[in-house]
Amino acid sequence: MKEFRTIIIDDERLAREELKSLLKDFIEINIIDEAQNGDEGIEKIKRLKPDLIFLDVSMPGMSGFEMLKKLEEIPYVIFVTAYDEFALKAFEVNALDYLLKPVDIDRLAEAIEKLKQKEESDFESSHSTKTIRADRSLTIEDRVFIKDGEKCYFVKLAEVRMLESDGNYVKVYFGTNRPLILRSLNSFEERLDPASFFRANRKFMINLEWVEHIENWFNGGLKVELKGGEKIEISRRQAIRFKEMLSL
Repeated sequence: MKEFRTIIIDDERLAREELKSLLKDFIEINIIDEAQNGDEGIEKIKRLKPDLIFLDVSMPGMSGFEMLKKLEEIPYVIFVTAYDEFALKAFEVNALDYLLKPVDIDRLAEAIEKLKQKEESDFESSHSTKTIRADRSLTIEDRVFIKDGEKCYFVKLAEVRMLESDGNYVKVYFGTNRPLILRSLNSFEERLDPASFFRANRKFMINLEWVEHIENWFNGGLKVELKGGEKIEISRRQAIRFKEMLSL
C-alpha cells in the first residue's frame, strides 16, 4: 500500500490537532509536518515535497488559494474549511476534495479513498498530476464547486449535461439544479475538455455523453436531445465540427 507523505496547513492549532487525531485511523497517511500559515506552508512543501496537503482556505496573511498560486509544483490538495464562503473560488482549483469543519470521519474516509483512486489512475496513465494549476484543463472525472446564493454544490462534471449563457452568468444544468456562475461561456470552453463538452452555439455547451438523439435541422444545422429532455440546436458552423468529431 502506498504511503502518502502529508502536511497539514492551518492557522488554528486545535484544528490541526483534531485532523491529526482523525488521520491516525488511516495507515496510508503519514503526517510528516504541519504549517500554520501560507509562507510556512510554501517553505515546507518546497523542502519536504509531500504527496498530499490538507489546506485551510482562510488564513492570516495569505489564503490557501493564494498559497497554491505561488507554487510551481503542487501536491494533491484536500481543502479543510467552512466552504460556503469560498466555494466559488474553489472552482478554480482542481482539488481532490473539500471538507467542512468540523471534519466528519466518513467524509474524511471518502476523501482518502478518492486520493487512492486518483493516485492509481495517474500511475496507470503515467501522467504526473503534481501540478494542479488554476489554468489546468478539467476532465470529465473532475469535481467542481459551484456557489449560487446560499447554496453550494460539489458536482462531478460527468453529471453536468449542459451550460447556458445567461447575460453575464452561466447556468449549469445537473440533476434538477440550475445554479448561476458569474463568468462567460467562453471561460468554460477554455477550461473544459473539448472531447467531452461541445460548444453547440453562442449560448450553449453540451456534454456529449448526455446526447440521446440527433436530427438534421434548418440551414445545415443539427438538433440534439439530451437525456435530461433539453433540445439544443447546433449551429451550421458547429454542426460541421460536430460531424467531424463523431463520424467514423
